[in-house]
Amino acid sequence: MTSAERAALADAIGAAILDATPRGDELALVARTAEAETAVRQLLQQSVAAARAGGHSWAAIGERLGLSRQAVQQRFGERPDTDALPDEQRWLGPVTAFDEMGELEIAGRLGWHTVQVGMLRHLVVRTPTQWEHKRVVWTGSLKRYENDGWVVGARAFPWIYLVRDTGLPAES
Repeated sequence: MTSAERAALADAIGAAILDATPRGDELALVARTAEAETAVRQLLQQSVAAARAGGHSWAAIGERLGLSRQAVQQRFGERPDTDALPDEQRWLGPVTAFDEMGELEIAGRLGWHTVQVGMLRHLVVRTPTQWEHKRVVWTGSLKRYENDGWVVGARAFPWIYLVRDTGLPAES
């Protein structure tokens, strides 16, 4: 990426943050910028996971990031789940982009909905009602979906996973 491309990207991110922040509210600007930083960190984690899944070595990823192979592996390597999940949560997977929506449809009928996405898996939470899932490309405003009752369940670049409570009792 050239310095001009980096500057254009920074300008676009800055404009998006400013557009989402009330004018003159510096503390809200700080909060939005912190949220953007968290989102960018998550995007980087997900893009590294996608590169690894695509067969790229830690050394090749490190070269792109200006880090050593070991530094990249320590920073982005898969971390085992250290805490047992409560009964109302579980990991759904392994799933791929080809079969995950079918699996989420089944899980949704049973009352489970996505709250987080990991490498080849979804963290789902159980409720007493059925859920619908939708995967869309991350392109900007979600207003058209929000107007139809969809909310963001999880983000995993380049996807956004939307969920919507149907209000119907979960199947047994």
